[in-house]
Amino acid sequence: MKRLPLFAAILILTGCAQIATVRQTTPHVAASGHQEQQLGKAARLKASEPLPALGDYLDSARWAFDQLRHKPDDKQARDLYNFSVARAVEVIESAQLNPWDRALDVPAPSGTYSLTSLKNSNPDRNPAKYELIPTDTITIGGAFLDRRVTLEGIGAPVVAVGREEKKDFRKTFTSRRLYATATAIIRFRDDRAELDFSLPFQTERVSLGGHEFPLAADFTAPVAVGLVRERPDKLGFARMTHPEKFADTARLTRLQMYDPNRIPVIFVHGLQDTPASWTPMINALYEDPDIRRRYQFWVFSYPSGYPYPYSAALFRKELDGVNKAFPNHKKIVLVGHSMGGIISRLMITDAGDKLWRSYFGKPPAETNISGNARRLLEESLIFNHRPEVSRVIFICAPHRGAPMGANFIGQIGTRLVRMPFLVAAVPFRVVNAAIVHDPSAATLNRMPTSIDTLSPNNRFVKEINKLPTTPGIPYHTIEGDRGRGDAPNSSDGVVPYWSSNLAGASSSLIVPSNHSAPRNPQAIAEVRRILHLHH
Repeated sequence: MKRLPLFAAILILTGCAQIATVRQTTPHVAASGHQEQQLGKAARLKASEPLPALGDYLDSARWAFDQLRHKPDDKQARDLYNFSVARAVEVIESAQLNPWDRALDVPAPSGTYSLTSLKNSNPDRNPAKYELIPTDTITIGGAFLDRRVTLEGIGAPVVAVGREEKKDFRKTFTSRRLYATATAIIRFRDDRAELDFSLPFQTERVSLGGHEFPLAADFTAPVAVGLVRERPDKLGFARMTHPEKFADTARLTRLQMYDPNRIPVIFVHGLQDTPASWTPMINALYEDPDIRRRYQFWVFSYPSGYPYPYSAALFRKELDGVNKAFPNHKKIVLVGHSMGGIISRLMITDAGDKLWRSYFGKPPAETNISGNARRLLEESLIFNHRPEVSRVIFICAPHRGAPMGANFIGQIGTRLVRMPFLVAAVPFRVVNAAIVHDPSAATLNRMPTSIDTLSPNNRFVKEINKLPTTPGIPYHTIEGDRGRGDAPNSSDGVVPYWSSNLAGASSSLIVPSNHSAPRNPQAIAEVRRILHLHH
């Protein structure tokens, strides 16, 4: 037991580095003459006299707007327009002005503007519900964000942060608090200025002053702000060791507005991880315009201390909820890492009651188990493939188990994991009494932990590998060899090649990575390649 602190330290080591950082910065723009003076005046006034400062920024945006009407390729005018719109949003936010519900009269050197906001029937599109952060006011860094994915164009990209937690987030499969990307546009007509927010995932080009322009966007900033404020990565170790405390975190979450014309890609994390581990891959995939147009990204999060057959049962319930909430959704692509890979494998497996018979030596109807024990066991052991899943990508998935699950480290890990009451309360004396005297039937002494179900000797692991995947659903494997080039005797440091490689895969790629392959550029490129070929 003296080695427990060492084991814990090893597990949480990856959490020591800051995965994302956000720092304030002062933006600048190249301007000359009157425009430079007006911007300087507005900057001095914005804290003490926000309305006159807003008027100066509107005047500056109006001047650039008029320039673009005559010379749409004028980059300096575009930059000045974007900067001025961003500063206008910044003043509105910091001074808590309200152009959302009624026209706001804004005094300016050129006259008085009537500033309004374009109305939208969708309550989630109401700007008043969000804190609006112009993205040019922040710099981004961290171990998971080595690149910033932006698009040049017209408008001021902002991070829109929900002011309140959404009460219906479970039903709508959103996050508790929204962190969205949007782009502010101001259109001018006479003394009227209309502020509008476009969504870059839905809109690529906008009309402004009689011309079409690409919409400016920042896809990384909302991710960074969300990670810094919510810190989901801090939950990984706690959810593994005390899963019951975090039972409400087992759920599917969409990362962008639902679109019935886009294919859902669901990312499933592994042991001691959270959806934050997918940040490098998702951020890199945002760079690809074809993938942005064709796909929408979701994540499945779960306390990884649960035995993975139970986590898979929770995943199936979430998929049932998605089918109810979005009955017209396209078929799903799953991307599973580590334990998330073997959870995903169960989504393309027809087990029926074969596993039940293997454990109890008789069909469910003849097995004398009732109550919560029966429900839990049925949900974990009796299942068929999910028809809404059309392709799976496995990354470093221990299909045949991982030695860690059976060795000394695994034994220590099992002692660390505190099973939830629902699972731990299964009366195994009753369960074992239901098992017939059959050498092939398993004897259960306790409900296995997640680490138990990673052991190559685990009964479930052995039995599930006797079952083929469902015909007609392609799958792919990505394995790590730590750059040693020693396959098939290779390992990613946690999962050996003999476990992560799966016969019958449509493609298989070994990348020079440790177990953290979702961060590996070659693994990311392979996922991108597979998504491009998927239809």
